Amino acid sequence: METLYEKNPYGGKGTMTIEKLLGPEQLKDKCGLFARVTLPPGAVLGFHEHHGNGEGYFILSGSGAYDDNGVTRTVKAGDVTWTPDGSGHGLSNEAGSEDLVFMALIINS
Repeated sequence: METLYEKNPYGGKGTMTIEKLLGPEQLKDKCGLFARVTLPPGAVLGFHEHHGNGEGYFILSGSGAYDDNGVTRTVKAGDVTWTPDGSGHGLSNEAGSEDLVFMALIINS
C-alpha cells in the first residue's frame, strides 16, 4: 500500500491523504485508482473534470459538501457518488468537525 499526501488538491485547500490499496500491477489499464481518501476538517478537494474515465466515491465516515457539476449536496457515511466521463466534481470538508473518509474508484473508459 502506498500513501500520498496531496496539498491543495485540484486547487482546493488543506492536505488530502490518499492510501492506494491496489497498484498498477493489479489495476492494469482498467482502473486509474482504488484508494481510501481522507479529507481532514477544513480541507477541500477542488472541482475537477474527468476525461477518459469516471470516478465513484463511497463515503465511509464524516460528511461534506459534494459538488456535482455545480449542484451541491451533502454526503455522509453510506452515500455513493458517480462522476461520468466528461463531467466534474469536488468535495469539501470545510465545515466538518471530523475527518471525511471515502473510497475512491476511477474506472477508465
